Amino acid sequence: MTLNDSTRDETPWDADGDKLREECGIFGVIGTKDAAAMTALGLHALQHRGQEACGIVSWDGKDFFARRGLGHVAQVFSDNVILSELPGSMASGHVRYSTTGGSGLRNVQPLHADLARGGFSIAHNGNISNAMHLKQELVNKGAIFQSSSDTEVIIHLIATSRYPTLMDRLVDALRMVEGAYSLICMTPKRMIACRDPLGIRPLVMGKIGDAFVFASETVALDVVGAEFVREIEPGEIVEVRQDGRLSSHRPFGTHPSRPCIFEHVYFSRPDSVMGGQSVYEVRRQIGAELAIEAPVEADLVVPVPDSGVPAAIGYAQQSGIPFGLGIIRSHYVGRTFIQPSDGARHADVKRKHNANRALVAGKRIVLIDDSIVRGTTSMKIVQMMRDAGAKEVHFRVASPPTNNSCYYGVDTPERHKLLAARMNVPEMAQFIQADSLAFVSIDGLYRAVGEQQRNAGCPQHCDACFTGDYPTRLTDLGDREASEEQLTLAVEKVA
Repeated sequence: MTLNDSTRDETPWDADGDKLREECGIFGVIGTKDAAAMTALGLHALQHRGQEACGIVSWDGKDFFARRGLGHVAQVFSDNVILSELPGSMASGHVRYSTTGGSGLRNVQPLHADLARGGFSIAHNGNISNAMHLKQELVNKGAIFQSSSDTEVIIHLIATSRYPTLMDRLVDALRMVEGAYSLICMTPKRMIACRDPLGIRPLVMGKIGDAFVFASETVALDVVGAEFVREIEPGEIVEVRQDGRLSSHRPFGTHPSRPCIFEHVYFSRPDSVMGGQSVYEVRRQIGAELAIEAPVEADLVVPVPDSGVPAAIGYAQQSGIPFGLGIIRSHYVGRTFIQPSDGARHADVKRKHNANRALVAGKRIVLIDDSIVRGTTSMKIVQMMRDAGAKEVHFRVASPPTNNSCYYGVDTPERHKLLAARMNVPEMAQFIQADSLAFVSIDGLYRAVGEQQRNAGCPQHCDACFTGDYPTRLTDLGDREASEEQLTLAVEKVA
């Protein structure tokens, strides 16, 4: 996540420009030979959380070593020569998507700094919602920033804290930040893993032999052969020393947790376990809830691959309508935003998804997707079905309307560019040219994750992208809106 949040929407998104993207995935291990090799493998499993850049920092008992690069994990850490540059029994890694002003090696994590008490490395998943405010204060005091990442704010806060121990300095720094964070930090003596007091972003702990492993998702533990131990609790700081001693600290008190509900809808891999629940099973149940809430007479349930598959299976099972792969996705098409022209970009979109004409021709189709953001991809998919001969195209969405921006580490456009913020459901249906359109309700989504309904007084999850109910202060957003209002008043005064 970068500090230049005001321009984040100008960044090209995913291949179709129309998906919410989790911006980071983190992994760390302490107490095993070739820790960097295990970290690279763990990052492979988290590649879906960030595909533009990655990095690994290791510690060999004497020095820190770092390797960072733009591209996929396999590109940056492609052979034994590279991994040999990262010796030691402790390592942490990071995969990320960048935002405007944030691409380039200076923002690739983990970040590393030499503090008064030794080296310090930090990998961060999330977003600090008062980072610009804090940065201005730090710059006014003489701080010099080397990146535009909000993560560097945490390093400066630690460096300027007056507490005697590094752990106390870390706690002091985290008391000053707002927003969402899961962190994996390294010092010469320990690895530290922690989550924000509301647990908005995920973090789990595992063991393999005598080594401790931390990761954004359980699938990364599976891939490296580690046994899942438990989730890091909201507001918890877990410290593992070089001799294997583990201790837990809870300096922020107890708060009702608010984990991101969109992890269940889209971000996490379906073979992960989140909050004790199978992500795949939750998505299948969302589809079942959608079939109950928004039935339609049809001949075939078709997922928009790959994220719509589990929900489409649930819809088909609940409704009794046959499931079929009416859209085939090519997994060998690059991200289309790097193409030099709109024509090339459009051609790549068509190469990524192709209609299974023999299956959909003459059928009434129910299309299932995880979300609608700006609606451009949905419109293209609907038209693809019609071009393939579908008689009717009914669109069903496995999440409520996304009508608010996220400020907790998810790459979303400004609110006025979200389709659901500008149109009601019938208008959205007309925009994407579907015969009908329906979204799962917010209570239906909560039922799918094991709750009877959403508790409006104290929601069980962060669902601000659907409800506008943000669980923390948004200082930077407020400051920016105040500045824009002052500028508008000044212009009007001059006029």
